[in-house]
Amino acid sequence: MTILCHSSEIAEGKSKGFQLDKRFVFAVKKNNQIYVYENSCPHLGIQLEWQTDQFLDSEGSLIQCSTHGALFKIEDGECLSGPCLGQSLIALNFTINDQQMIELKSD
Repeated sequence: MTILCHSSEIAEGKSKGFQLDKRFVFAVKKNNQIYVYENSCPHLGIQLEWQTDQFLDSEGSLIQCSTHGALFKIEDGECLSGPCLGQSLIALNFTINDQQMIELKSD
């Protein structure tokens, strides 16, 4: 298991990116739920954020690709608009341990 951070380090309605060796991932907190995805747009495989830890649209309601503006649902990573319509982000398995640390499960 790889620890990303304490769950309190991600504010409600915000996102946070992580680099794990050569792997890039990010987490989003919405309605007190945490979602973790590979930081890779299904369209071109590029990283999504437009600035450090900025993965969401201006309303904070969708994940947005900074390059072509594709929009993804936070809850399941499904692309709702843009060049990868119908595709999805890769969701990652994780747990939140007793100390409230977010841990990625090994693939």
